Amino acid sequence: MKNPAPMTIPVSEVLVKFLENLGVKCIFGIPGSHILPVYDALYDSPIRSVLVKHEQAAGFMAGGQARVSGGVGACITTAGPGATNLVTAIASAYADHLPVIAITGEAPTYIFGKGGLQESSGEGGSIDQVALFAGITRYHKLIERTDYLANVLIQAAKHLLSKTPGPVVLSIPYNIQKETVDASILDAISFNRANGEAVIAEAYIAKSVALLREAQRPLIVAGYGCIRAGAQATLQRISQRLNIPVTSSLKAKGAVDERSPLALGSLGVTSGGDALRYLEQEADLVLLLGASFNERTSYVWDKKLLAGKRLIQVDNSAQQLDKVFRADLTVHADLGAYLDALDAAIAQQQVEAKASVDIAAFIAATQARADSAGERIFDAKFDHVRAFYAWLERQFPDGLVMFDDNIVFAQNFYRVSAKDRFCPNTGISSLGYAIPAAIGAGCELKQPLFAMIGDGGFHMCAMEIMTAVNYNIPLNIVLFNNSTMGLIRKNQHHLYRDRFIDCDFANPDFTLLAQSFGINHTRVESEQDLAQLAALDFHHGINLIEVMIAQDAYPNYSSRR
Repeated sequence: MKNPAPMTIPVSEVLVKFLENLGVKCIFGIPGSHILPVYDALYDSPIRSVLVKHEQAAGFMAGGQARVSGGVGACITTAGPGATNLVTAIASAYADHLPVIAITGEAPTYIFGKGGLQESSGEGGSIDQVALFAGITRYHKLIERTDYLANVLIQAAKHLLSKTPGPVVLSIPYNIQKETVDASILDAISFNRANGEAVIAEAYIAKSVALLREAQRPLIVAGYGCIRAGAQATLQRISQRLNIPVTSSLKAKGAVDERSPLALGSLGVTSGGDALRYLEQEADLVLLLGASFNERTSYVWDKKLLAGKRLIQVDNSAQQLDKVFRADLTVHADLGAYLDALDAAIAQQQVEAKASVDIAAFIAATQARADSAGERIFDAKFDHVRAFYAWLERQFPDGLVMFDDNIVFAQNFYRVSAKDRFCPNTGISSLGYAIPAAIGAGCELKQPLFAMIGDGGFHMCAMEIMTAVNYNIPLNIVLFNNSTMGLIRKNQHHLYRDRFIDCDFANPDFTLLAQSFGINHTRVESEQDLAQLAALDFHHGINLIEVMIAQDAYPNYSSRR
């Protein structure tokens, strides 16, 4: 009796099953002729496809979902402009180490080099899509044949599921999508996440404990690596056990509960300076955990920042170690494994807690001095913005999820609790990120979801509100309206003698715009206006909250740019 012939399925179906095995629940994109075979395979898949208004938003949505879920985000586009419109979002995912897979179509291989419509094979003078994505992906492949498809998918899964993931772009020519391959092709692919780091060398833990014992006033600077490692609870326990205050990078707000007694808020040029003053005036040892000391956090790489202090730096990327400041101890390790080992050693060796620190009193004194010296970062023109964030804290004691384009307000006014998720627009800091990223998160979460955005960024992504409307995704958009590109106008005021150019603009009537979208609109011009917010449904509705700000109201900090 002859063996039965192997079952074959189209490559398009293989790709969709590959996404299913990766745990993808939603895929964001816009169909086009060159990617329709994959869309047809999605028709029978449990993966929810979401039609967006622009491919860049599809990439931001995939990144937003990946950021809150810890899983793989996915987007899909056609060839040519569909793929090139992804570049900014894929670059953002690369900078933020997000596992995002983009499936893009391509012209058929048999017309490569002949000038096919939207061809981007790099042949015959066409756009070279492989080169375009080479510097902003962990892995990118134009799949011209099926005989190595399994190897391509193995590599894609490995990069998406690694401990340090990043975006993957797979470009599939139209005719290759329709070819058939053996149905068992996915059997060779591991869809298990990479295991964490093994045991941390005892010498590193022993040296860390010794440095902590010797210090009088240690300070923890927590980076996003602590959040990515899921080490928030351990970090909080170490802080409380030893009475060590904690500050964070902007991206790591929430690494410890910022409403706890030892929290100093975030560190950086756009912050109010409480953490900076403690670092300068009090700390003798800094434990730098998964933070890169980038431009913001290092105060534009100020060499005086750590003068006379000892430094322990721990990071899962060897490239970050000693990159800006030379440490007394560098540890290349997973933050979760390191903090677990350090916590166990502190408990076993009964390391004594440091003298108690009244952080609330320190902050109050620091702010009083800033007020008397005229150095307060926000004057009275921003009091209603401050009151709005305080209102958010009271209104959502069980937590919210915040995607933030306009980071300077939340950095200073919002204390991220252990129940919150704060997702600032870091990475490449592209305007127009918060709304689509929040929509992507809304496909995953049921918590109240906020997108904080300025009116300049709003104009770059406003039509994606209709994506939320079309798919009934609850969303609260907080729009800061000052009819200007605020950071640019601030710099032109401070550095260029009020020579304002290409920063001011006219806005539409946002009441009418919200009405045309079929969503709710509320305007906040003063603290008294906050009372009307109680009427909004923040859990199930789509709300546009317009917060008015004077055009000549500037935060008092210098970005030196």
